[in-house]
Amino acid sequence: MPPPKRLPENRKLPSRWVQKHGAYYYVVPSEVRHLWEDKTWFRLGKTLAEAYRTWTHRMELGDAAARVTTIAALLDRYALEVVPTKAPKTASGNLKQIQRIRPVFADMRIEDMEPQHVYQYVARRTAKTAAKREIEVLSHAFTKAVEWGLIKAHPFRGEVRLPGAPPRTRYVEDWEIIEVMTLASRRKKGSVGMIQAYLRLKLLTGLRQRDLLLLTVSACREDGIHVTPSKTKASTGKRLIYEWTPELRQAVDDAMAVRPALSPFLFCNRFGACYVVEETGESKSFNSMWCKFIDRVLRDTKVMERFTEHDLRAKVGSDAESLERARQLLAHADTRMTERVYRRRPERIKPAGSV
Repeated sequence: MPPPKRLPENRKLPSRWVQKHGAYYYVVPSEVRHLWEDKTWFRLGKTLAEAYRTWTHRMELGDAAARVTTIAALLDRYALEVVPTKAPKTASGNLKQIQRIRPVFADMRIEDMEPQHVYQYVARRTAKTAAKREIEVLSHAFTKAVEWGLIKAHPFRGEVRLPGAPPRTRYVEDWEIIEVMTLASRRKKGSVGMIQAYLRLKLLTGLRQRDLLLLTVSACREDGIHVTPSKTKASTGKRLIYEWTPELRQAVDDAMAVRPALSPFLFCNRFGACYVVEETGESKSFNSMWCKFIDRVLRDTKVMERFTEHDLRAKVGSDAESLERARQLLAHADTRMTERVYRRRPERIKPAGSV
């Protein structure tokens, strides 16, 4: 049975994949239908990530590799073998990026790829930051193609220079934090009190949002708060211990006091569940709550300019007494990222001739 004519929304999917009725299906060729439970339309999954997992279990990767001649086939193998090894949020983002670049480069042979094609793609995309992320995925796919022996050399590594987005410069002032902390909560255990407790802990530790939301009560031990940053968990596996101070203990006590339910997590929803969704690594409900909180801050306090949750991490890096101390608090491997992105306070300089 030939695959049905592809609708526009299906052209970004692997060959013979179709999205319909809120799920992803594989249109099975008649000669191999016996390997797919004798089904013509095999349901792969409701989400794209689930569909790729099902596909991985069903396909022989070695046979698939032999058919990799086009960029579409390369991206399919990359989605099958490489993307599942990444953190859930990164993997979810990569699959969406593959969906965007696949229709553009699908029929091109992998050996025909040239730097000019990358520049042409970015030039035609209005969302330049998103385009850069998509090219990063495409570049890594070609890196894997070299590793897999599909091509001899990467076609555009070191040949393409895409301008990056300038780092944010928003610095949250101390008086703004005071204003935020004076915001009255309408309920003893509500979102306002919880985010204020979250904010206190954030300013003391500088932890990333994901690491704070995954923080458990059991991680608070006698010698301090034990954390393995999720960003480096699969690489260096470096562990951190934030030693107790009276302010840190009080922040943890405040967080536990305003929890809406008993939970192993320090910050949880009203059902006691973690805000981070395990399958995707996203925390949409917390981000939504944060946006509503900032809306109220702008409405009910003297704060005039919106700031993000990530700006608080930058405040920790900016307020540290030295660049090295900032690097340590933010758990960076070196100071380059710390200085470029997280040191936002103006540098004070005495005029020449001043003592």
